[in-house]
Amino acid sequence: MTINEAQDEIIEEFEAFDDWMDRYQLLVDYGKELKKNPMPETDKVDQNKIDGCQSTVWFTAKIQDGKVMYQGDSEALLVQGIVALLLRVLSGHSPEEIVKADLYFIDRIGLREHLSPTRSNGVAAMLKQMKLFALAYQAK
Repeated sequence: MTINEAQDEIIEEFEAFDDWMDRYQLLVDYGKELKKNPMPETDKVDQNKIDGCQSTVWFTAKIQDGKVMYQGDSEALLVQGIVALLLRVLSGHSPEEIVKADLYFIDRIGLREHLSPTRSNGVAAMLKQMKLFALAYQAK
């Protein structure tokens, strides 16, 4: 599945709900999915924390068969859902694809306008870190 196909799938899932309380619940449900493949506690260290997030968020990345494989987690349920969406869209793609990706799903599902400014800044910080990981692997 391409990055855009994953984004389109997420948009479609969110469009099934008109009410933002239902959409928040969908995010929480996505976050619960993270627990099926949990980030190792040993990776939840300061060097993997994302600066600029209201909640504590961690991300790691490794390259596997030319694809960037991310892991992430947060202490906050809603943020876990956001992490899960970002992983779903970007993990498993080449560094080049990730660096060039236009991540339109965040605006299309209305997420940015329904998050507090500090949470929106946190999403931007998560995306920036994910792209920095991809840039680092692209340069190798």
